[in-house]
Amino acid sequence: MKKGSLIFICFIVSFVLLSCSLTSIDRNDDGTVPIPSNTSEPKGEPFHPDNESAPGSRDQETDGDEVQAGGEEPIKNIIEERARDVLTAISTQDFEKLSEAIHPEKGVRFSPYSFVDGEKDLVFSSDEIKSMVSDSGIYVWGSYDGIGEPIELSFRDYFSRFVYDADFLEAEQIGYNKILGQGNTINNSFEFYENAIIVEYHFPGIDPKYEGMDWRSLRLVFEKAGDSWYLVGVIHDEWTI
Repeated sequence: MKKGSLIFICFIVSFVLLSCSLTSIDRNDDGTVPIPSNTSEPKGEPFHPDNESAPGSRDQETDGDEVQAGGEEPIKNIIEERARDVLTAISTQDFEKLSEAIHPEKGVRFSPYSFVDGEKDLVFSSDEIKSMVSDSGIYVWGSYDGIGEPIELSFRDYFSRFVYDADFLEAEQIGYNKILGQGNTINNSFEFYENAIIVEYHFPGIDPKYEGMDWRSLRLVFEKAGDSWYLVGVIHDEWTI
């Protein structure tokens, strides 16, 4: 019986010594657990909450030679003054001045709502814009949201209803390659206009009684040709059904 107890005690002591030895291997001299040498941060680019899209969005890639990744500020520095001049010409319907900012090859496309329609949207050249001051012709600009009826308006009437229908020079918010107004209509502007800068002038609401359902946005789309940024798109946006 005594011999069996002695063997059992020896077994327990050996087990304790072995456990202590293993524990010392798994810890540093100061007692902390070492971090494995192959530990690394998750791979891939982080999602940017200020952006509506995943990595690779336009505010990261617009004209990579000039716009560095890092938010709106670099883009704002490039386009703010140019966009302001174009918006001023639009606000005063100075079509002569506006024509000077239009892309010499692509012209300018007008979209009444956020979805840019490559087949139905009307496109005008710089010279055509100059003559619009005296053009009373009726054009079909697309279809009215909700009812589907064709938008049949003269250039000036379209301009008043689907371009400068709010004082965007005093817009409450301005976004540089950042979507501000979002409705039910698909916004494909960043897919349609590649390598572009899109400046959005936005009112989150105009009359308080509508509780934001009367929000308005005007987006000016610029693409670079040579050393200058030219207007290639004018996108109007509002609450849609």
